[in-house]
Amino acid sequence: MIKSGIDKATSFEKRFEKVNTVIFESSEVASKAVAAEIAALIRKKQEANEMCVLGLATGSSPKRLYAELVRLHKEEDLSFKNVITFNLDEYYPMEPDAIQSYVRFMKKLLFDQIDIDPENCHIPDGTLAKEDIADYCKAFEAKIDALGGIDFQILGIGGNGHIGFNESGSLPNSKTRLVTLDHITRVAASQDFQGLYNTPKTAITIGIKQIMRAKKVVLFAWGEGKSNIINKAVEGPITEQVPASYLQDHPNSVFVVDKGASSLLTRVNSPWVVEKVNWDAQLIKKAVVGLASKLEKPVLMLTEADYIENGMSDLLTEVGDAYDINIRIFNKLQHTITGWPGGKPNADDTNRPERANPPKKRVLIFSPHPDDDIISMGGTFMRLQDQGHEVHVAYQTSGNIAVADDEALRFSNFVVDYNRSFGLDNEKSLEIYKKATKFIQDKKTSEIDIPEVRSIKGMIRRSEAKATSYYVGLTDEQIHFNNLPFYETGTIEKNPWGEEDVKITMDLIDKIKPHQIYAAGDLADPHGTHKVCLDIIFESLKRLKSEPYMDDCWVWLYRGAWQEWDIEDIEMAVPMSPSQVLAKRYGIFKHQSQKDGVVFQGSDSREFWQRAEDRNRETAMKYDELGLAHYAAMEAFVRYKF
Repeated sequence: MIKSGIDKATSFEKRFEKVNTVIFESSEVASKAVAAEIAALIRKKQEANEMCVLGLATGSSPKRLYAELVRLHKEEDLSFKNVITFNLDEYYPMEPDAIQSYVRFMKKLLFDQIDIDPENCHIPDGTLAKEDIADYCKAFEAKIDALGGIDFQILGIGGNGHIGFNESGSLPNSKTRLVTLDHITRVAASQDFQGLYNTPKTAITIGIKQIMRAKKVVLFAWGEGKSNIINKAVEGPITEQVPASYLQDHPNSVFVVDKGASSLLTRVNSPWVVEKVNWDAQLIKKAVVGLASKLEKPVLMLTEADYIENGMSDLLTEVGDAYDINIRIFNKLQHTITGWPGGKPNADDTNRPERANPPKKRVLIFSPHPDDDIISMGGTFMRLQDQGHEVHVAYQTSGNIAVADDEALRFSNFVVDYNRSFGLDNEKSLEIYKKATKFIQDKKTSEIDIPEVRSIKGMIRRSEAKATSYYVGLTDEQIHFNNLPFYETGTIEKNPWGEEDVKITMDLIDKIKPHQIYAAGDLADPHGTHKVCLDIIFESLKRLKSEPYMDDCWVWLYRGAWQEWDIEDIEMAVPMSPSQVLAKRYGIFKHQSQKDGVVFQGSDSREFWQRAEDRNRETAMKYDELGLAHYAAMEAFVRYKF
């Protein structure tokens, strides 16, 4: 069973969690545990000469599960000859060979790599005539019913709580049908379709009723981006507005989540309410900051009654009175604030987040995309440069897929006009421009850009990154383009990172021998590039750890355009004045291809400069509300100790 036999919530969890929820260290560990359980079920059915009926999902959540099932087949002789599968859904209309097709997804990740009979793989047909869909859906359900239902159903969960494509408002008796996709769902999917305009508005999905009939249901959720909806589905009421909450009534359902997705569950977010805890320094800080925020009070204004009435009397008993606790946490928060992110020379650094020495540091800022540096830590970037440190920036990927087609044509046309104006040889430029124009005019949403178009888009991002770095004050010698190979697929779907990615990163670190490294720790990035880039950096640091210069290297993690660190986690907060906020905005404006209609907008309609300013202002406001100094904006960092 999942998690070494732990398949039931403990009594204290049941007070809050209305569906069995198992938290794993990572999605990798969780996926292997679920794969082992599925493998055991398949083998048990084989011994009984029975078919095993699996309900499968697509999206990012089950990818590692499928990879582990493939490994079990290839390395441990797990056969799928007795397996019949039914996929939850498919976009409509959708050709099976389109890049976004779930048929293609399942073949690539699972079916083509195992010994399953293709006739046993059932995925809703996205090519049907609309008038044939109703009868098709009835037949699809009849096939499942004839087999005795689904033995083991895998689910993901959407940001609005949908399971399959059963959107908010789906009723518990809903059957397999054609549905209209929620705007939130379409926005989340738009990254795969090169924008919202190209994203399908409808899909075919198995209904709630069939899902609830499955003998066992396992729902996956990974990352902080899913924490809010997991909290609602697990601890909130059963409601059609959150279809995943229906699983509270399923007799054998399990939510399998990682630490990020579980972060808002009561037992994780406020464990002292659930059970007796060991009050370490970080937990005290989290509890006090959370209490002050909940009561909308400055930290120093919290009373003993506030602690007692909010389930924190144990803290007073074990640590001391409210006044002493308040002072301790206020000082901790105060000591995170610094206008000297590289350390203040010739100053007492006892209570500062960074060392005073060496006074001039070599700094390496890793930027996953060509604009994350200025968006996420632009104020700190400029502060480090202005304060005399040797600042280097490394753009880890080309970012070419985030440039609109018309931008690529505009850039290419400019080159042709430039050459013509100055009497330069224009034959090759004109040939590339014509080729790119024809491709883009005839381009299907499922097509990958030709190499010429991808190169043009990459050059646009590169030139914008240079413009920003020049604006900050860097020279060409301080600007590095890693162009990590894992990224260069031409699609949202990236290759796994490999040795070449690590070697490029290690070589740069070894060349600069930095005293400070800044890296993006924003794992809510909807297309996952930040996570891969961070994994590559972590692997590089692990391999370089024994190098003497690494003893003097501190690593600071910033967050990008999608979220910010919680106040209790922040270890360095760099304040910005109104003029510095404007300076950062102008730096972001250098990335013209990312303004006025971003290709991968995510669910947030604001432009990146607006998101950054709002987030930095909100961080400063939170410090202010807790009773600390009031600033226009703040950028926040957490130290990573390797």
